[in-house]
Amino acid sequence: MAVGTIKKSKTKRLAPKPTLSRTPAKKKLSEKTVTRKKKKEATGERPQKLRIRVMAYEHKILDASVKQIVDTAIRYDAKILGPIPLPTEIKKYTVNRSSFIYKDAREQFEMRVHKRLIDIINPNTQVIEALTNLTLPSGVSIDVKML
Repeated sequence: MAVGTIKKSKTKRLAPKPTLSRTPAKKKLSEKTVTRKKKKEATGERPQKLRIRVMAYEHKILDASVKQIVDTAIRYDAKILGPIPLPTEIKKYTVNRSSFIYKDAREQFEMRVHKRLIDIINPNTQVIEALTNLTLPSGVSIDVKML
């Protein structure tokens, strides 16, 4: 080839593909999957949960009581999720130091409420009975819900 000549390519150009303006059809569920879903909804096969929410002002006492709850549940072969630490609730109070003149002299106090969450999936009667018989230290409050 000589300098300055351009070589033609031998590729063929294809016409653009036509596009469809309608949306694609939704995938249909088979009859078996539909009946399974209906059976689960009808029989209530959704796993039951025992949600335990533990709160205390001191985190060491809270952790000890949570460990006691978890050990009791494990002893009866229950499936456990947690303990999940929830955000600590902080309540702050500002108080004047003096009763009359010294307005700028103030003290600040705070109360911290530490929280943990434990879920027990499909608890049996033995687990529930063992948890009700637990003796936990004072200052620990417990909320139990069945979901």
